[in-house]
Amino acid sequence: MAIKKYKPTTPSRRFMTVSTFAEIDQVPPEKSLLVSLKSKAGRNNQGKITVRHRGGGVKRKYRIIDFKRDKDGISADVLSIEYDPNRSANIALVQYEDGEKRYILAPVGLKKGAKIMSGLGADIIPGSCLEIKDIPVGTLIHNIELYPGRGGQLVRSAGNYAQLMAKEGNFAQVRLPSGEVRMVRLNCKASIGQVSNPDHENITIGKAGRRRNQGFRPTVRGSAMNPNDHPHGGGEGKSPIGLPSPVTPWGKPTLGMKTRKKKKASNKFIVKRRGSK
Repeated sequence: MAIKKYKPTTPSRRFMTVSTFAEIDQVPPEKSLLVSLKSKAGRNNQGKITVRHRGGGVKRKYRIIDFKRDKDGISADVLSIEYDPNRSANIALVQYEDGEKRYILAPVGLKKGAKIMSGLGADIIPGSCLEIKDIPVGTLIHNIELYPGRGGQLVRSAGNYAQLMAKEGNFAQVRLPSGEVRMVRLNCKASIGQVSNPDHENITIGKAGRRRNQGFRPTVRGSAMNPNDHPHGGGEGKSPIGLPSPVTPWGKPTLGMKTRKKKKASNKFIVKRRGSK
């Protein structure tokens, strides 16, 4: 999807870019797959803020996405490629032979009118979904399950893809976008291809108001606060933080501090950590 630039008629327009949405079909969303989405504003069920800097934003309806792809052996026609305000990737509306409609994550190359299928016997083409044991080694995949039947949990954002590296015993080795190589069960499902909208990372927000429309509120630097508000606060003028390393507002080390538990149960499934040589 191409990127559109504007003439610098205002300072905020100078660097602002948007997607041209050339691949998007201008159709209304499928009403049977829409549900209301209440704004949480970063709060939990007690009303306490658990995620800072959230709130406001435009109203959205949630599109129910089929991450499980459990309708096996039935071909489906792609009716449209649509925009989803809740995620960076595009989605595709598909209709199965029995008339049921579902939304799926649209991969790169999936077009309106194409036919896709999930389950044993599906062709290795973008949009198909199979168990990893039935996918050839070297194939680019996305929407990868970690537990059979739970639905895809890995590699779902715009432009991402993983690569099936090897199969051994009951597990396959998958290289994730971060560079991590992880073992995944062979009976877990994955979709073929790269997630759509790879130019998402090249879009420049350009102005604060556009970020507010997305539901993000302003972030204040800790060094601009008082000592009772943040460990970085206080001092005369623009002073150093006075600590060995930056910390969170609650004093936990950040910026490079490893937070993964050393005895985490899933460590045994990681063949190669991201960033390791």
